[in-house]
Amino acid sequence: MAAPPGHEVQQMFAEIAPRYDLLNRFLSFGIDARWRRRAVRELALPKQAELLDLCCGTGDLALAFARTGISVTGADFTGPMLPLALRKSRKAAFDINWVQADAQSLPFDAASFDGLTIAFGIRNVEDPRLGLRECLRVLRPGGQLAILEFFPVPNRVWGFFFRTYFHRVLPLFAGIVRAGRTGAYRYLPESVEKFATHEQFADWMLAEGFESIRDIPLTGGVARLMIGRAPEVRS
Repeated sequence: MAAPPGHEVQQMFAEIAPRYDLLNRFLSFGIDARWRRRAVRELALPKQAELLDLCCGTGDLALAFARTGISVTGADFTGPMLPLALRKSRKAAFDINWVQADAQSLPFDAASFDGLTIAFGIRNVEDPRLGLRECLRVLRPGGQLAILEFFPVPNRVWGFFFRTYFHRVLPLFAGIVRAGRTGAYRYLPESVEKFATHEQFADWMLAEGFESIRDIPLTGGVARLMIGRAPEVRS
């Protein structure tokens, strides 16, 4: 499934920005912080590393990496997310560079980062494969890309629960807390169900030039951590 045009994505997420963190906690039963910590552990970046957290939202994953002492840049397509991220980083006394940027055309030089992360954002990119191509471009040789994402759930029991929760409970809760247009939270489950499977996404990563793909299921496969490495020698 292609994501909506860029301006529609910006508008949707701009409207829900003030309630974004609350809804993420509700969306993931509060275990999204555990998933982010797992991403930090799996990448295991050294202290001198430079990381780009793309589609950073309000900055939770960027902050998780900043706590390890590495240099972090956070980038998001939706401008209203960034002041919220800046407020968090200032409160935590972390010097994170926040940038508004389109994942399909990043304003960074080639080979700028040792690590790149995207948490629950790649399926909102209009052309995910172009986004992967840009990720590879800005990674240094041997650098790692970590994608934390919801993919269609293959297990029938988990899949039924996932669909019921996303289609019925989540939009209702979004309306109760007045999280902008509840339509944004109808789009989210639909975007998961119509997105590539985790197997297909791994194939995309390979096709765009990443190597050594790791596919790590989280919480019974409700979420997955997909990790790939930029080749040491570019063709």
